[in-house]
Amino acid sequence: MRTWLSGLLRRRWGRLGAASVGVAMAVALLASLGGFLATSRATMTARATSSVAVDWQVQATPGAAPDAVLTTVTNAPGTTAALPVTFVQVGGFTATIGGTTQTTGSGVVLGLPDGYRAQFPATIRSLTGAADGVLVAQQTAANLHVAIGDLVDVLLADGTAASLPVDGVVDLPSADSLFQRVGAPPQSQPIAPPDNVVLVPQTVLDSSLGTFMQARPDLVTHQVHAARSHDLPTDPAAAYVNETGQANNLEVDLAGAGLVGDNLGATLDAARSDALYAQVLFLFLGLPGAMLAGLLTAAVAGSGAVRRRREHALLRTRGATAARVLQAAMVEAAVVAVVGTLLGLGSAALVARLVLGTLMGAVLGAWQWVVAGGVSSLVIATATVVIPVRRALRESTVHDDRLVVGRESRPAWMRWYVDLGLLALAGLTFWITGRGSYKLVLAPEGVPTISVSYWAFLGPALLWIGSGLLCWRLVDLLLTRGRRALTLALTPLAGPLAGTVASSLGRQRRVVARSVVLLALAVSFGASTATFNATYRQQAEVDARLTAGADVTVTQPPGAAVGLDSASSITAVPGVQKVEPLQHRYAYVGNDLQDLYGVRPSTVASATSLQDAYFRGGTADELMARLAAQPDAVLVSEETVHDFQLVSGDRITLRLQDATTQQYVPVEFTYTGVVKEFPTAPTDSFLVANGAYIAQQTHSDAVQTYLIDTSGASPSTVADRLRQTLGTTVKITDISTARTSVGSSLTSVELGGLTKIEIGFSLLLAAAAGGLVLALGLTERRRTYALASALGARRRQIAAFIVGEAALVGIAGLALGWLVGAALSQMLVKVLNGVFDPPPTSLAVPYASLGVGLGLVVVALCAAVAVVLRVVTRPPIAELRRL
Repeated sequence: MRTWLSGLLRRRWGRLGAASVGVAMAVALLASLGGFLATSRATMTARATSSVAVDWQVQATPGAAPDAVLTTVTNAPGTTAALPVTFVQVGGFTATIGGTTQTTGSGVVLGLPDGYRAQFPATIRSLTGAADGVLVAQQTAANLHVAIGDLVDVLLADGTAASLPVDGVVDLPSADSLFQRVGAPPQSQPIAPPDNVVLVPQTVLDSSLGTFMQARPDLVTHQVHAARSHDLPTDPAAAYVNETGQANNLEVDLAGAGLVGDNLGATLDAARSDALYAQVLFLFLGLPGAMLAGLLTAAVAGSGAVRRRREHALLRTRGATAARVLQAAMVEAAVVAVVGTLLGLGSAALVARLVLGTLMGAVLGAWQWVVAGGVSSLVIATATVVIPVRRALRESTVHDDRLVVGRESRPAWMRWYVDLGLLALAGLTFWITGRGSYKLVLAPEGVPTISVSYWAFLGPALLWIGSGLLCWRLVDLLLTRGRRALTLALTPLAGPLAGTVASSLGRQRRVVARSVVLLALAVSFGASTATFNATYRQQAEVDARLTAGADVTVTQPPGAAVGLDSASSITAVPGVQKVEPLQHRYAYVGNDLQDLYGVRPSTVASATSLQDAYFRGGTADELMARLAAQPDAVLVSEETVHDFQLVSGDRITLRLQDATTQQYVPVEFTYTGVVKEFPTAPTDSFLVANGAYIAQQTHSDAVQTYLIDTSGASPSTVADRLRQTLGTTVKITDISTARTSVGSSLTSVELGGLTKIEIGFSLLLAAAAGGLVLALGLTERRRTYALASALGARRRQIAAFIVGEAALVGIAGLALGWLVGAALSQMLVKVLNGVFDPPPTSLAVPYASLGVGLGLVVVALCAAVAVVLRVVTRPPIAELRRL
């Protein structure tokens, strides 16, 4: 065996190296994806834990001693800090400014202990004034028109009032969780946090409202806000189980004295489903590449099958037993597997360094994928080297010298039309998964375990396999029954030898078909991966714009009477290119109060993005045109259409508040379409109508929101300038901030690293499938070319055969690959529809990236032709002796 191995390394190092490279690609792709998956899960867990302002809000039950609850929470394992917070429900706030008195509705006074802001910095964000003392929430300050130094009277339920001086104005970024109803199910949580909030030091609260709190304990809530150690498993699912278990353990220790509002667990609950989606993404988008690398290795090994059989037959004639020949094949497979595994793991470590910023951490952290890569290398090497030899030995020892007489039989799958059957099953699966009730990831709320409908892999897998077989069938038909058309196509390249070249390709149709199919599958893998990732990035941007409203959004405080054309102060700010007013009112549909948005139909799309997926019953442009042409037209939600059994064209009566009488009056509209999403709108039911018609019917053109287009200027910079100009009475958001805060924790991964990994490997696979396989196949026919050269064939004539085959492989492979890639992209986006929010109207095709891939394939094909031409034009006698 040592002699055999030495001979392989000296005489067949090129073939061994090519096979090892194919194995290395599969191992490197699997290990790289595993490293990225492990890093992504850790990123999701880190983002989930860092985004929580207060990990636990432990609320003392009525009658329980708040100090005892504080002690229990403080002593709980994993608690790093615990501070008491008091919530007092009050009747409202009032302030007299410039001789005018403003009064709000009911509100909340929060008593905060010393050091609260230092311990929980994400809970409160200062806008103006002092960081400590009496702090008024931004919305409350706008409602009362107060500034620093003004007095705010707290209206208590017993009819008394307490005066507090305003030291600062703040924003409460985590108001939803801060004012949650601890212990209540999600459907019972408040729709929105209170508008009127004042934060005071606990000592001030005790001195000014102490008597009232003792008299009305039913209006006082005591909580303990706790910070937890984030020493959790890196996998969000494991971290969720760990965290919720600790929260449940605390409730047992409290023995009914308190309820745990587990904000950290709720965030990890969302992150664990996102992590599973990430795993599904990697499997959907990465495994085809590993399979393709295996097929590429099989093609590389298969290109030398004839020579390998002759060598083994020679060994048999010299006395070697079948077992010894099989051992020789196993040695070759072992060399390919070991070298390929080492090259693959080294490449994966390099990829981790370049993409993830760490060399060994990501690779070693994904040891399961490293093992999978090593096992795959053994499987690929055994399947491509050992099994063919074993099959040949079982058939005959002289099989290599036999010639096939007559027409070669068609494969069984071609006779039974397996390819068409697989495509039909793929279409059926696509139809099933395209239904509205389909869910890929099942994550019931509060359930520790989540599951994936893995049968959804069946559709893309069947499409991929069926398309590959169909490509083989089409190439076979072209080379057998389309000989005349092929001759005409080859005439510009081969001239008078076009017919001969076509006949030669027909005799080599299995080799040619294999090269075309590999190139087509590689191109389809790269095209579908690049298209999916580009679509994902597009929809992440759409989601951010949908939430933020526009590049920058300015929201007026409730009750502000700012007209449609009163935007001069905003327009004058540098960087502002376009300002679009948006009315936000409320309207009764029957007894259901819904948000109503008044727009300028002809110009609203100039400042924001309106996707066709936001609407039903027409495109975005068509429905905006209807609102412009028919002033009383209205777009309603699908839920409203269903609940009220509306039919397009129905007249519906809404009740809107009249600005003059402050009473709700009936206003007639015409139902003309469905709106599912709209910039700044909530996720539940709402309406969109013509702003001019609403202003006419309500006697008010007041604008609540301005959508601002910055057209290239930095949105965050423009937002800062607007805050300096407009002050703290308005709320200003920008899309740059929205990109980091909206969506799931999967958005934090942004598929950037995955895109680089998969696009890089797809380019390598496409180049290898187009160039390496072609070059090896042509090189294996060196004997034929050497004989032709010895018989007088000129270099140009030999080149006609080589260039003709390369042209057929390149053109057919690229064309079929583009078609398969387009179909696969559509199916991937549909099957993985749950990743997108909102679903895409159309696919985002990265033409630049695909153009680079196309150029690389063309370069690889040209390089293969150049190498083969250089080899086959050597002196024929010397080449025949070498062979």
